[in-house]
Amino acid sequence: MAYGKPSADIVEETERILKASREKGISLRLLGGLAIRLHCPSATHRSLKRKYPDIDWVGLRKHDKQIEKLFPELNYVPNKLFNAIHGHERLQFGDLENERLVDIMLDKFKMCHALDLRDRLGIDERTVPLADLLLTKLQVVELNEKDVRDSITLFKDHALGETDAPEAISLSRVSKVCSKDWGWYKTMTTNLEKLLELLPNYELGKKDEDETREKIKTVLKRIEEEPKSIVWKMRGLIGERKRWWFPVEEVLR
Repeated sequence: MAYGKPSADIVEETERILKASREKGISLRLLGGLAIRLHCPSATHRSLKRKYPDIDWVGLRKHDKQIEKLFPELNYVPNKLFNAIHGHERLQFGDLENERLVDIMLDKFKMCHALDLRDRLGIDERTVPLADLLLTKLQVVELNEKDVRDSITLFKDHALGETDAPEAISLSRVSKVCSKDWGWYKTMTTNLEKLLELLPNYELGKKDEDETREKIKTVLKRIEEEPKSIVWKMRGLIGERKRWWFPVEEVLR
């Protein structure tokens, strides 16, 4: 089946890919800034908006062959060398006309930290759940501007909750990930503190800024209060004397 050419509008293109994947019975969910753009009206706020050059997805490894067949039907060109080397955990395809990359992680998100998403793809029809979007944004050891904007946007536009309710950030999910792995805890709490420092730079207005700050503080408090695993406590004894993250250049090789 042919699905026509990729749309020049990247938001329209994500919807086209989602529609085609549903028709094929393939579980694909958006990651990254575009996923946040779909959930957050404030992504177009003058101080929070940004460009979206590529489209990031997570899918299931058991669907890898179906994914490899789908994207050429969508008029994407496979990165054959990359897919041959990394295809057990990651696939890449190019939209040559719009100079756009599609990057698909299989089963797990892995950059500075790893996050198993196999059981998380049925919660939202288009993206991974908001708690996972937040985790993937704040797992970066060297936080960059786009991740700060995306994270603030998520906090500004959404309530906190205990579950993965529609349009709510699950405190339980975030705190449990951080309570099992000291490295996750270290990076997340460090970056949440950075968000508090940087928040005044984004001109949200006093009410929105105050509400966003309280949400960030609530997440920090919940992470600290969550009971920690034995493995977490043992790794915490080593602390920063040993690297607690994956160097991104090794992940991308």
